[in-house]
Amino acid sequence: MENMSCGGSCAAVFDVVVVGSCMTDLVSQAPRLPKAGETIHGHKFFIGYGGKGANQCIQAGRLGARTAMVCKVGKDYFGDSYILNFKNNGVSTDFVGQTDKAATGAASIIVNDQGENAIVIVAGANLLLGSEDLRAAAPPITSARVLLCQLEVRPATSLEALRMAHSSGVKTVFNPAPAVPDLDPEFYSNSDVVCCNEPEGAGDSFVGALAFFMAHHPTLPLEEMARRANHIAAISVKAEGTQGSYPFRKDLPQELF
Repeated sequence: MENMSCGGSCAAVFDVVVVGSCMTDLVSQAPRLPKAGETIHGHKFFIGYGGKGANQCIQAGRLGARTAMVCKVGKDYFGDSYILNFKNNGVSTDFVGQTDKAATGAASIIVNDQGENAIVIVAGANLLLGSEDLRAAAPPITSARVLLCQLEVRPATSLEALRMAHSSGVKTVFNPAPAVPDLDPEFYSNSDVVCCNEPEGAGDSFVGALAFFMAHHPTLPLEEMARRANHIAAISVKAEGTQGSYPFRKDLPQELF
């Protein structure tokens, strides 16, 4: 069984709506990466919140955007925990579905002392986000100031969301990551801004910040929005973790706003 409710936010107008992924990061830090078949001792372990879509949504929200996330998690401990994480960050969870058909997406990450990493990602419930979920979330998708999409859910789902928003006059931002071959050209015709990135955490901070400026300061030149978003992303790399490193508006130079 699956559940996606609307607890009073269906008619709300959001600044930034994100259709995308949630991933629970299981991070182990060790002196080096293990070889095949080898067991080594690490020196630190922590659980974090990730997923490109959720990361970008959290960063936009911390800057003051009214945000909503359209995604799917499992009916499990990680799914419950992620929903609470959204609520703690002021993100609307009315369009976060829970399913018992797959586990919440997870990434097992090993990081060595030089900062190199090895990652295994299991997308899980992210791949079950589909047309039915988008129809349920149509009011915020088609009335938002900005819609954000990436490629950690099924590409067809992201493209459908972009079409829905673009045809309704919503500004659309497409982050084509992780890269996939033979991407449908309609992704570009339905996107007002296409924003590629290589560094995951800082890149998501940048995209989330860019969406904030597009929603709150739409008359700024795109180059100036990008400059300010880059400033915010640069601050994020100075702290540990992914979402945990994303700055709040109150901690940033106010001239950015």
